[in-house]
Amino acid sequence: MTVTRKPPRLGVALAALAAALGAAALGLTSPPAGGLGAAGVALVAVGTLVGSRRVLGTGAAALATCVLLAGGVSGAGPGTLLVGGLAAALSWDLGEHALGLGEQLGRETDVTRNVATHAAGSVAVGAVAAAVSFGVYVAAAGGQPVVALVFLLVGAIALVSAVR
Repeated sequence: MTVTRKPPRLGVALAALAAALGAAALGLTSPPAGGLGAAGVALVAVGTLVGSRRVLGTGAAALATCVLLAGGVSGAGPGTLLVGGLAAALSWDLGEHALGLGEQLGRETDVTRNVATHAAGSVAVGAVAAAVSFGVYVAAAGGQPVVALVFLLVGAIALVSAVR
């Protein structure tokens, strides 16, 4: 029996779904971010599917750049930026997890429970980080520029990455 050292299809689908949700949220408020987001979604999907960490990372970085573009150029609201940032972090985290499972266990192994548990945990941690970031923004903003929220978003992404 040979083992195909590729990520499980469910992991690929979840990483691509997270990327697509973030790109869609940002694309609705910022057309330039939507264009770059589409490229980010494609890179995340292809990178996860073929097992390339470099392509996956480039796609996630493109999605994070979309957040900066939507906030800095188009003036997107804090909720949209948090959703986009959380989706960028989730797409990278879920993709990395899928790549690790593929390397260790292969595509043929049933890892549905593992992938679902990891995804639920990542979404929970990300949601808490986004809620705290939004709470700090609401408490401290009082007319502050959206750039302040972008820095909070970068902190939330760092928190999600550190928990991994």
